[in-house]
Amino acid sequence: MLQPSLDAPRYPVAPAPAADDVVASLDEELRVAVRREGIDPQREVAAVRRLAVGLVRAHDERSLTGAVAPVGDSDALVAELVARVAGFGALQPLLDDPTVEEIWINSPDRVFVARHGRHELTNLVLTEAQVTDLVERMLKSTGRRIDLSRPFVDAMLPAGHRLHVVLQGISRGFSAVNIRKFVVRATRLADLVELGTLTPGAAAFLDASVRAGLNILVTGGTQAGKTTMLNCLAAAIPGGERVISAEEVYEIRFPHPDWVALQTRQEGLEGTGEIRLRDLVKESLRMRPSRLIVGEVRAEECLDLLLALNAGLPGMCTLHANSAREALVKACTLPLLAGENISARFVVPTVASSVDLVVHLGLDPGGARQVREIVAVPGRIEADVIETATVFERRDGVLRRGIGQPPRPEQFERVGIDVHRLLHEAG
Repeated sequence: MLQPSLDAPRYPVAPAPAADDVVASLDEELRVAVRREGIDPQREVAAVRRLAVGLVRAHDERSLTGAVAPVGDSDALVAELVARVAGFGALQPLLDDPTVEEIWINSPDRVFVARHGRHELTNLVLTEAQVTDLVERMLKSTGRRIDLSRPFVDAMLPAGHRLHVVLQGISRGFSAVNIRKFVVRATRLADLVELGTLTPGAAAFLDASVRAGLNILVTGGTQAGKTTMLNCLAAAIPGGERVISAEEVYEIRFPHPDWVALQTRQEGLEGTGEIRLRDLVKESLRMRPSRLIVGEVRAEECLDLLLALNAGLPGMCTLHANSAREALVKACTLPLLAGENISARFVVPTVASSVDLVVHLGLDPGGARQVREIVAVPGRIEADVIETATVFERRDGVLRRGIGQPPRPEQFERVGIDVHRLLHEAG
């Protein structure tokens, strides 16, 4: 059983078949060559591949004399050696598969993947020692740690994939490992139209809303496409503006000439040095931002974001919620975690005046990501309930124009956009 520490000793593995002896021998030779040349295998994959090709070629030549066993497929052997030394071993083919969106390990013999929004149990069977080694190697490339005192870790792998590990003891029976891949299928709103996530009219409205400087809250469940939507919205920000983003691990990616990305940090071994999301939101205000983007709001940092938006700084963020209405309720609740001196009497009107649009996404029965509704927040409150107006809603499986009007028409006019004409054409 995997020990609740990544410093635990390796566990013995059953003897490999004869065919695997060749791979094991070349694996060891490749590791020796990598160390001899001082190569960082995680960052210099091409150099590792060059060494692997040379070793396999030399092995092939020796096999002609009968001194060593021959190999059937040299290219496949090179790929396996590179995966073992520079990649993540048996998981590397899944990481390289563009159709795989997420990988998770419930136990060594139960490795799952998500494809097109659906879960699949793979036929991959690992050993406990392999899983331990994989986690150690992944964390080594991120600079983050996991141990008894901190049994959770959230980190970004070199390829941009997000790693989450929960140690055994917190996770029953075995450590739980999740790798959420950064699969780029859309970088702009027009790409989401092609994917069927939203309609051309809704995309044009969202693009205009971003250019007009509206504050946008992107909501939905897990894997609904919130980060992808946030990236596409951010890509519409005018190039002359300065963007600061803050998130737990780097996931926001969009093309922009003036953009600074900030990431949280774990506390060190001494229990100091932690940088929370709240700290990043506050610090970003000192960096002359024109726009503020927060990757995902989960706790008291919601208060700091609301204060920034309420002060006139345009921004956007993501939030887990089951509907646009529930997202607004949650946005009114999270700031209360900041302290006893924060009351709903202050938070509710602040949310009403700070949030302009809520874009809610969901998965259809086939696993496709769709915009379910785009809701405007006019800023009015009735009996402590924030009023909303539905600008777009999904009816009969199609995203259609609702009866609601967009908020802050003067901001659209300021950038030369006739938003009422735009919505009329969208309807």
